[in-house]
Amino acid sequence: MSAVLVKPVLYSYFRSSCSWRVRIALALKGITYDQVPVNLLKDGGQQLTAEFQVVNPMQQVPALKIDGITLSQSLAIIEYLEETRPNPRLLPQDQKKRAQVRMISDHIVSGIQPLQNLAILQRVGEKKLEWAQHYITNGFQALEQILKHTAGRYCVGDEVSMADLCLVPQVYNAERYKVDLAPYPTITRINKALLELEAFQVSHPTKQPDTPAELRA
Repeated sequence: MSAVLVKPVLYSYFRSSCSWRVRIALALKGITYDQVPVNLLKDGGQQLTAEFQVVNPMQQVPALKIDGITLSQSLAIIEYLEETRPNPRLLPQDQKKRAQVRMISDHIVSGIQPLQNLAILQRVGEKKLEWAQHYITNGFQALEQILKHTAGRYCVGDEVSMADLCLVPQVYNAERYKVDLAPYPTITRINKALLELEAFQVSHPTKQPDTPAELRA
């Protein structure tokens, strides 16, 4: 059987913002897949097992088995999906807009999210809420200014792009860590518009196979 005909397998955790980005991309592009839950808290962290290290040596989610290869890192996965399954487009054809989409995506996935992910907060200890709020707030202050120049209905113009796939999970994290979103009207407006779209709803952390019953929508 050709690798392309084998159903993709996503290793995911319901609350992982990196996994959520990929779930949105798969939903937008209409790609059906099987999901293997990797609980980042249970059993000391299922991502740390020798079994999962074979899937992703970085011991992080997401990982996607697709077309006979295994990919990790959410943006690398999304870019691969974009190149192999280009409809609907998540990177604009216009070179300047495409650069802006990548800039905003990197701003979130490199400049904000890693500083408040689970592994970091576990090391920080009792000041983890204060730490997370500080770095999300710093990042959002910059992001709000950037989006004022790039946004239409969504992060860059009026078409959903990879930047939007990064924004929504990060706003969800900000809400979890009780960050005041009032100073960020552009971020808030875009997030609200995106959450009205089916792909963002079906991929939401409250609707995953591994979502605990008490957190289900």
